Amino acid sequence: MKKRRVFIILGTIIGLFFLMLILLRSMGGSASMGQKVAVIDVTGIISKSDATIKLIHAYRDDPSVKAIVLRIDSPGGSVAPVQEIYTELEKIEKPIVASMAGSAASGGYYIACAADTILANPGTLTGSIGVIMQFTRMKGLYDKVGLEHQVIKSGQFKDTGSPFRTLTEEEQAVLQATVDDVYNQFVDTIAEARSNLLTRTEVLELADGRIFSGRQALDSKMIDQLGNLPDAIKIAGELGGIEGSPKVLRREKKTSLFEQLVGIKQMPPFDEMFSLPGVTFRYQMNLGD
Repeated sequence: MKKRRVFIILGTIIGLFFLMLILLRSMGGSASMGQKVAVIDVTGIISKSDATIKLIHAYRDDPSVKAIVLRIDSPGGSVAPVQEIYTELEKIEKPIVASMAGSAASGGYYIACAADTILANPGTLTGSIGVIMQFTRMKGLYDKVGLEHQVIKSGQFKDTGSPFRTLTEEEQAVLQATVDDVYNQFVDTIAEARSNLLTRTEVLELADGRIFSGRQALDSKMIDQLGNLPDAIKIAGELGGIEGSPKVLRREKKTSLFEQLVGIKQMPPFDEMFSLPGVTFRYQMNLGD
């Protein structure tokens, strides 16, 4: 009889547990338990957007995710991937909070502007609003070693930026016009995103390529407040209507066996280190000469 009673009690408890799960699911996960803040890491030079956008879509479609934190530690990157990430973030109807780590400059700041609230540490490096295009000229080296480079092209500007010769005045004018156009896209995006605090004229005064500390950025109204990642998660939880401390959903970046054993990052693929064909525009912080 005693064993039978124990089985009945256990069965009742298990039944109630599963009934509670069914009720919570039918409520769309509205109870505070299970509601999450998702953290998306944007780190390093931004040269691709696919993985980040895939993560954005996953959290967008997850009903348990009530808010998103962008953890940015990046000096910027190529224009198109930065714009693609920003565009997808703009489509999200959930609260977004940006948390700047060591740096969130140029393209990193561009992405941060998609957030409802931007936080930075006092010593974070941000700003660097602008566009850069760089070329390496090897003509002098080739002349010294007696090498000659010949080109057959279909149009006047097809080999613009060739490392084997100096840019012509016409080529410089064409490239400058393109850089100016992309730069104005950058300024327009910031002016629209920060329109409640900054006018376009004020953005232009800040958009000369200089970097700002987090404290300077706060004074310039480029960010909303100082704070770290836990602060950003707390704010995101509040904006998402989560009571108490929110659960955090964060996908850890995979590291190779080499990185785990040696403790350093592998060099990027050869084709990413050297890209001779075409021209690359970057929203990127440039501290060197």
